[in-house]
Amino acid sequence: MAVQSSDVERYLAALDHPLKAGVLRLRTAILAADPGITEHVKWNAPSFRYAGEDRVTFQLRRPDRVQLVFHRGAQVRADTDSFAFDDPTGLLQWATPDRAVVTLTDLAGIDAQVAAVGSLVARWVVA
Repeated sequence: MAVQSSDVERYLAALDHPLKAGVLRLRTAILAADPGITEHVKWNAPSFRYAGEDRVTFQLRRPDRVQLVFHRGAQVRADTDSFAFDDPTGLLQWATPDRAVVTLTDLAGIDAQVAAVGSLVARWVVA
């Protein structure tokens, strides 16, 4: 089972976001995606690590959306140009060859995509 940080618990308890219920559902799906996933607060939001590297981070600055940034750690990797990741869901919007964002704008959309996000995370953390 994934380690759940008390810092993340405190952050979420204080979170005032219109889509907070969706954030909580996504968090549960992300933590369930792989037993090696841990969490902490980074960039003023919950972030999820795998093998010591940050891999997925919430972006909650705007009240009209929840975003998840899929990344491969803090440093640009040497294999960035050759990195490939198949996204059959079409949810990932690529910012760079190895960094993408999923944007969800309402609770119905989050509920409809939570399983797909969990599946993406499970594959992403080992990619």
